[in-house]
Amino acid sequence: MAKSKKTTNQQINLNDTQYYLNRELSWLEFNSRVLHEALDSRTPLLERLKFLAIFSSNLDEFFMVRVAVLKQQVEAKVSQLSFDGRTPQQQLDDISFVLRPLVAQQHQHFEQVLRPLLANHNIHILDYIDLTEKQRKYLDNYFEEQIFPVITPLAVDPSHPFPYISNLSLNLAVVVKNPETEEEFFARVKVPKVLPRFLPLPPELGIQRHGKPALWTGVPLEQAIAHNLESLFPGMNIQEYHPFRITRDADLELEEDEAEDLLLLIEQELRKRRVGGTPVRLEIQSQTPDVIRNRLLQDLELTESDVYEVDGLLGLHDLMYFMSLSVPAELKDPPWQSVVPPRLQRIREVNPSSEVLEIEEGRDFFAVIRERDLLVHHPYQSFTASVVRFITSAAHDPNVLAIKMTLYRTSGDSPIINALIAAAENGKQVSVLVELKARFDEENNIYWAKRLESVGVHVVYGLVGLKTHSKIVMVVRREQDRIRRYVHIGTGNYNPKTARLYTDLGLFTCQEELGADVTDVFNFLTGYSRQKSYRQLLVAPVNLRDRFVGLIEREIENAQKGFSGRIVAKMNSLVDPQIISELYKASRAGVQIDLIVRGICCLRPGLKDVSENIRVISIVGRFLEHSRIFYFYNNGEEEIYIGSADWMPRNLDRRVEVVTPILDPDIAKDLQEILGIMLADNRQAWELQPDGSYIQRRPGEDCPEASSQKILMSMALNQPAIASNLMNSRKSYVYPDK
Repeated sequence: MAKSKKTTNQQINLNDTQYYLNRELSWLEFNSRVLHEALDSRTPLLERLKFLAIFSSNLDEFFMVRVAVLKQQVEAKVSQLSFDGRTPQQQLDDISFVLRPLVAQQHQHFEQVLRPLLANHNIHILDYIDLTEKQRKYLDNYFEEQIFPVITPLAVDPSHPFPYISNLSLNLAVVVKNPETEEEFFARVKVPKVLPRFLPLPPELGIQRHGKPALWTGVPLEQAIAHNLESLFPGMNIQEYHPFRITRDADLELEEDEAEDLLLLIEQELRKRRVGGTPVRLEIQSQTPDVIRNRLLQDLELTESDVYEVDGLLGLHDLMYFMSLSVPAELKDPPWQSVVPPRLQRIREVNPSSEVLEIEEGRDFFAVIRERDLLVHHPYQSFTASVVRFITSAAHDPNVLAIKMTLYRTSGDSPIINALIAAAENGKQVSVLVELKARFDEENNIYWAKRLESVGVHVVYGLVGLKTHSKIVMVVRREQDRIRRYVHIGTGNYNPKTARLYTDLGLFTCQEELGADVTDVFNFLTGYSRQKSYRQLLVAPVNLRDRFVGLIEREIENAQKGFSGRIVAKMNSLVDPQIISELYKASRAGVQIDLIVRGICCLRPGLKDVSENIRVISIVGRFLEHSRIFYFYNNGEEEIYIGSADWMPRNLDRRVEVVTPILDPDIAKDLQEILGIMLADNRQAWELQPDGSYIQRRPGEDCPEASSQKILMSMALNQPAIASNLMNSRKSYVYPDK
């Protein structure tokens, strides 16, 4: 790898807005890459539907949070510029300009490409008007029996004010006429969320193709309702109906400094969210007449700029429904079963149905950690067989005295919660920080917090002004004549369900200094500790920012002395202007920098005299890249870290985050190999261009397809031969010239 060293004598203002990409537009670029997976014919058919659904769900949250904030700023006449020099109104205008073609492309692709392809594979999403008489009769009976009792039509007139339209609900705007007076009325019918969005027909009424019975035949729920509106408005003539959907501001507004009880405050704010915030988006079909459109805009207090027209079905996030179908193997990704890490395979569970783990003599989980540190990589390696088993083992081990952990998000039927409850019932000291402010998981976390408290667990609700985003567990165990601390430090949430979908890392260790640091972090979270220094850990908001800046500056100093400088970092988002400025300085000094940033990246790579030595890729594939890894060459004394923090102001300054150094040299090499595999990806990797656009890498004649996620799956299955063709290239990506 040739090094390109630039003089730093040339005066350049690295804080100039021209060197920063807009955060919101960068996020839209990420969601565009998600959409591309739906457009890519190499993606299995039902997986393409899944990516369309994810694209839509992502947009819902984007409007509920990011667009809502910008609209509030415009309304409040905020003139503050973003780091890239845009006003709030300019950002809204640019979002609209970029997003509208993407939404049009999404719906056009679904209607014109994917629906016909689904039909070719005997999955028929029909329109009601295309049904046979028998099919219509079945659905009409189904409507009368199953749908009609659930629906409440709402009139809109002087005695019936415009009804409240709930967030993300699908609705029908209906115009009816009194046949006696010829007077027309407006009404709203909500499509109930308690019923499936797509109504299947029985197999005998399904369409057959090539002599084969349909895998699925059905219609959208709203069409079944629309063609039975006479039942809802007896004696009236149905003039027209038009689907619409709205999105509301759903971010919580918390005045924590004034709250005596954080739990009560968040419960109150959640009730406000259920009532709903200000509307921020109206989705309608393009053929909706102006009179209906204007009526909705007026009553919802929206403007034309808030309207998104689509051709076809609204609310494509519901396409996730089809992932549950039993279909031929080629229509989905091959099934993946996470493997048990090799070192944990020696732990034998005698009775899998029992809560109590019966361990082979001398081979308990803690003995494995005492041998040496253990790294687990999800979903390639099993979360249940590692993290869940660790906590469950601690809950039932008679030598365990205490368990402490942070919970940011967890699943609805969490085995971890059950293990913590069992631990408390077994007389152990159990302390859990439940982050009530985890966005869109607040209600779930309140439920778990109350349940844990009811069995005697010490529950802490976080710190005023800070979200606790760290992923840490500590088990305190009595062993012979000493107390030993076992810790898990991870990059992802303690959620068994998302652990099957997100790539994350976790370190198990009982090293004294790391255990002491984790103890100090818990004291910081639960007490009045003002800890300012840590032995090994990087902790936000205490020392994480300064330590990262120091690590980058060390590479700069080494490069300026003529040594090799090298940084490789993987994260979800890169937004922080100070970190970006430091990376620019490092690039100008000749440090070679590779960044793997899944989502938002505000750094502009490849700028002359600024970022020529920086390359940025994003990997979007079957699993959501969620792990954070930070590598620094350090003149041959390499250092590598993993943890919960992205390089964003909120992570560095307004959250409690924990990043740990990797002290075991073999684990450090494993992490370097993971980075190298990702940097060599030419299937799921996209290269960021200086203008903020991305270009997807493609295999060539002399360069076979290399999907980093597929390679890591093969390696987890102990199939090194399948992955070995990338060995040389990935080393060249990770290691600098020596």
